[in-house]
Amino acid sequence: MLSYIIWNANPEIISHPLSIRWYGMMFAIGFLIGYEIESRIYKHEGASERWLGILLLWTMAGTIIGARLGHVFFYEWDYYSANPGEIIKVWNGGLASHGGTIGVILGVLFYSLFTTKRSPLWAFDRLVIPIALVGAMIRFGNLMNSEIYGGPTDLPWGMWFVRSREWHTLYEGIACHPTQIYESLCYLALFGLLMWMYWKKNMEDRPGLIFGVFLVGIFLPRFFIEFIKNDQVAFEADMVLNMGQLLSIPFVLLGIGLIIYAMSRPKQKLSFPNRFADDDSGKKTGKR
Repeated sequence: MLSYIIWNANPEIISHPLSIRWYGMMFAIGFLIGYEIESRIYKHEGASERWLGILLLWTMAGTIIGARLGHVFFYEWDYYSANPGEIIKVWNGGLASHGGTIGVILGVLFYSLFTTKRSPLWAFDRLVIPIALVGAMIRFGNLMNSEIYGGPTDLPWGMWFVRSREWHTLYEGIACHPTQIYESLCYLALFGLLMWMYWKKNMEDRPGLIFGVFLVGIFLPRFFIEFIKNDQVAFEADMVLNMGQLLSIPFVLLGIGLIIYAMSRPKQKLSFPNRFADDDSGKKTGKR
C-alpha cells in the first residue's frame, strides 16, 4: 500500500487555442468572489457602490505590482538589477505574497485618502475578509503548478510532485510535504473566522481588530510552515530564518499591535441601512 500520493495534476485547464492555467484561473475567480463578498459588506453598511470599483482597481494594482516588485527586491535583486527588462515579464513567474501585501496596504491608503475620506482601518477591516479566501485559492493554484512544496516527509499525505523538475533533482522517489495545502487550509479557516467576526459578532465596531487578526492569521502560520518548505532562492540555505519568515515577523507584530489597539479603545456605534448609497453626500452612506 502506498504511503504517499503521486501528484501529477496538469497545471493547464486548456492548452488550445489559448493556454489557461489553474493558477491564473484561481487568481481571477478569487477576485470575482472577493468582489461579491465586498459588495455585500458595502451594501450592508450603505457605503457608496462607486467605491467598490475604485477599491477593486487599487487592490488589483497593489497585489500584482507589489507581489512582482517584492519578488524582485526581496529574492532576486542581483538578477533583475542586471536585467531590468525582465521585471515586467510577470508571465514568467516570480511573485512574492509579502510584496503583494505591502502593495495592497499602499493601495488602500491611497483609496482612503482620495476616495472614502475615512480612516484606512475602515477599508482594511472589510477588505481583508475576502483576501483571506483569495489567498487560499492562490495556494491551490500553487498546488496545481506543483510548486512551493516542502521537504521530505513520511506522513501518508506526502506527495511525489512528478511534474516538478526541482522534485526530480532533489527528491526523486521521496514524498514531500504539500505545504500549499497546509497554507490553503489555514487561510480558509481564517476566512471563516473573519466572516464570523464581521457578520455574527459585529467586531467591525472595533476599528483595526479584524485587520489585526488577519495579519496574525496569515503570517503566523506562514512563519511556522516555512520551516518545512523548500528555500525559494539559493541564498536562503545559510539563513537561520529564511526570507519569508523574516518578512512575516513585522506583519505579525503589526497585527498584534492592532489587536491591542482595537481592544483598548471603546466600541464605535455603527448603523447599517442595508442598502447601497445613492450618492456620497452622507445621507445614505451610513457615515459615522
